[in-house]
Amino acid sequence: MRFYSIIIPVYNRPDELAELLDSLTKQHYRQFEVIIIEDGSVNTSAEVVQRYESLLDIHYLVVENMGQGFARNLGFSKARGDYFIVFDSDTILPTHYLESVDKRLGYGFLDAYGGPDRADEQFSSLQKAISYAMTSFFTTGGIRGKTKNAGGTFQPRSFNMGISRRVFLETGGFAKRDMGEDIELGIRMQQYNYRIGLIPEAYVYHKRRGNFLDFWKQVHSFGRTRFFLDDMHPRLGLIKPVHAFPALFVLFCVLIPVWYYLFMPFFWLSVALLAIFTGTILVDSLVKNKSLLIALLSVGASFVQLFGYGTGFLREAVARIKRFKAFTSGSSK
Repeated sequence: MRFYSIIIPVYNRPDELAELLDSLTKQHYRQFEVIIIEDGSVNTSAEVVQRYESLLDIHYLVVENMGQGFARNLGFSKARGDYFIVFDSDTILPTHYLESVDKRLGYGFLDAYGGPDRADEQFSSLQKAISYAMTSFFTTGGIRGKTKNAGGTFQPRSFNMGISRRVFLETGGFAKRDMGEDIELGIRMQQYNYRIGLIPEAYVYHKRRGNFLDFWKQVHSFGRTRFFLDDMHPRLGLIKPVHAFPALFVLFCVLIPVWYYLFMPFFWLSVALLAIFTGTILVDSLVKNKSLLIALLSVGASFVQLFGYGTGFLREAVARIKRFKAFTSGSSK
């Protein structure tokens, strides 16, 4: 039977880790170990780990803060498994998760895989709304958890992904401490021509950020990350038109009051389009979640997601233009 090493970096989130570990005790497939890397936390998970030591094969590593990417690499280097699985500490697994992964790898081996995320029925209304925003067709979340992403190939995300021991040994694992480290690894795995795929049945319940402010900060960093990755791999053209959609949405909304003073027909057209877009999100979430409260929160979460990502994207776009102007002016002297 294939033996798995589950790698979990954690930073000041003992309560979330407890929920994840509890879900691991309920797995149908039992051939696995758990490696927890306490990544410089002040509020540590030591007591949580002690509660589950008799229920799980747990290895607890305490290190100075090195970032989630490098913390995972440390876990990989200590792992005994044939295959490494990475989770964020704010995920919860359905009981069939490992069973589904092992079944898929048994009949069609993948060097690396990713799985989608969902909202659990026990999540709060706000968590369900944020989950909607991060998985909806009407936001950039709509390109995640699909067989192919905006670049034409599937890219696993580190809240729910697995790689073989061979992949780690040949690639060295994550090359960034955070902010798009999973996408960057995915790019290199594609260059190595590894077989990478989505396992739809290997979904997790992802709690994400607990409020809109933290959610904003997270998606704002996502918008910035696209440029950082493009700087690391300039020949690949990693910035696609779909990545600019949230930035265009931000500009569209900013221009609405401007049209009121400059060209009234554009103002009313813009208001109508925005109302249709908002209403579509409201109805779609209402149908999926069957709750008016969640639907209303989904509208807010979707706007936070689009504005957060869009402003992050614009921020780095402006910074790149400034660097280019500085370079060209310096070269012309």
